[in-house]
Amino acid sequence: MPLPIVSHPAYQAALPDGHRFPMRKYGRLAEILHGKGLASHGFIVPDEAGADLIALAHHPVYVDQVCTCSVPREIERRIGLPVDEGVVRRARASAGGTLLASKLALQHGLAGSTAGGSHHGQRETGAGFCVFNDVAIAAKALKHEGRIHRALVVDLDVHQGDGTADCLRDDADLFTFSVHAEKNYPVRKIPSDLDIGLPDGVQDDAYLDVLRAHLPRLLDALAPDLVFLNAGVDPHRDDKLGRLALSDEGLRRRDSLVIEETRTRGIPLVAVIGGGYSADIDALAHRHAIVFEAMATWHEASA
Repeated sequence: MPLPIVSHPAYQAALPDGHRFPMRKYGRLAEILHGKGLASHGFIVPDEAGADLIALAHHPVYVDQVCTCSVPREIERRIGLPVDEGVVRRARASAGGTLLASKLALQHGLAGSTAGGSHHGQRETGAGFCVFNDVAIAAKALKHEGRIHRALVVDLDVHQGDGTADCLRDDADLFTFSVHAEKNYPVRKIPSDLDIGLPDGVQDDAYLDVLRAHLPRLLDALAPDLVFLNAGVDPHRDDKLGRLALSDEGLRRRDSLVIEETRTRGIPLVAVIGGGYSADIDALAHRHAIVFEAMATWHEASA
């Protein structure tokens, strides 16, 4: 079986002209994966997550406000997106997509979704372009269903994973590990189980040294049933919201390292794309494709 990749047309919602969030990257990423032959058998389309599922990680009042498009203006400003029918459908599809990809990873060892990584979504609010925290929802759901006992979230987005830390802090078996630019958003960070805040300008080799110093020991100590990889590409040197300086090759080495360390231990891994911000949508989408290429290389070699 080829690498399972989950995608949904609703991942790309309509936004007002000139909006600063690069929504078009989702559609372009799907095109690129097709062009590279990684989706030659088609994408696996998820169901949109229902309110009860989402409420495993979010407060029911907030879930209802989002699903009825009645989010208070203050929260909508924190999110930075118009919480309308299209954006709500996108958030629900993204949550459903990460959960489906997680189940496929448990079956096949590796899987990914062409959205997800909305790690600023907190239990009672959204923020930072994130409505629902898809990784937290999936982790809670899998544990609730008895499919996993322990999971490790490896969050390599350039921004600290405050929302995931908030949603999962009541469960010691759902471990959060965030490597990020310390001086970047959010200003007020909610502590993960392990946070590594990097100084501005860190390049490929120094970044990988940090990852090698922590990831293998976490995998050995925790022995998780599943690893969630938030493969945000905003640590890239050309990202307009990042403060680090990774190259395309650095992102490839980063993702390959996480995949290798995880899969050599026989641990399933599911990847979501996380953040990435650029006016050059084509270059941005090609960066997001890197994690799928890295997974496909491993998947084919181990088949």
